[in-house]
Amino acid sequence: MGKLYIDKCPICGQNQFEKVMTCTDHYATGESFDLCRCTNCNFMFTQNAPVESEIGRYYESPDYISHSDTHKGLMNSIYHKVRKHMLSEKAKLVSRSSNLTCGRILDIGTGTGYFADKMKREGWQVSAIEKSSQAREFAKEHFGLNVNTPETLFTLKEKSFDVITLWHVMEHLEQLNRTWETLNKILKDSGTLIVAVPNAVSYDAGKYKEAWAAYDVPRHLWHFTPTTIKTLASKHGFTMTERYPMPFDAFYVSMLSEKYMKKSNTFVRGLLTGTKAWIASYNHKDKSSSMIYIFRKKQL
Repeated sequence: MGKLYIDKCPICGQNQFEKVMTCTDHYATGESFDLCRCTNCNFMFTQNAPVESEIGRYYESPDYISHSDTHKGLMNSIYHKVRKHMLSEKAKLVSRSSNLTCGRILDIGTGTGYFADKMKREGWQVSAIEKSSQAREFAKEHFGLNVNTPETLFTLKEKSFDVITLWHVMEHLEQLNRTWETLNKILKDSGTLIVAVPNAVSYDAGKYKEAWAAYDVPRHLWHFTPTTIKTLASKHGFTMTERYPMPFDAFYVSMLSEKYMKKSNTFVRGLLTGTKAWIASYNHKDKSSSMIYIFRKKQL
């Protein structure tokens, strides 16, 4: 199996790393993967994950919820109820942060197409990209969306989008720096980039440590903090202008983490930790389980 060995930090370029912890792929294979941290800039990543061409089997399950429409089980039902609410909140955020009610939007990692469909119904001209062929087929069948494959990203015209969104996608992308370079190229100078990722310095990450479900090895290659993603964005010509907590994520992630730890009453335990995490992020938003970051191009 081809492995992605990181020998140079994608952010600062240094090559001195320390092992932070070993996490288990509870979702698919039971394999273990090391999380390492750059000793210079503190960026954390999964070492020796499968290369992009071979990682597909680690997503192969009807239970992989971001590519699934199943409502089976309590956690899945909760996920879908929260998603319905969040679709409206995301649409509002796009309009508020971009100061536009319509325009050209690109959704990268669109999954089964719910957000892309929502924006289309809001009057936006939508383009979408998704790796999973099953998810692309779902989006076509249910929403009439023609979703492109990932390599399309690098062929798009310069300055062609008013808004680009990546909802819990950046942590999956092997070509991290090339992606950021391309985002700068295809976003209009006045455009808005919206990125949502798990937060490795969140309250729940600190509580669950190697059992924290949002590490999701080896599917998640990069483990961002507010500081490291700001530094990465700056490297590629972006300025972080706003950031928002995603408090609902802590409830689902905590329930899943309790399940991975084989605890009883995972719903109640997860609900309790999620509540504590919500309170922590209310007082300090950088403690939120996941964060939404708003970026704009640096003005020369």
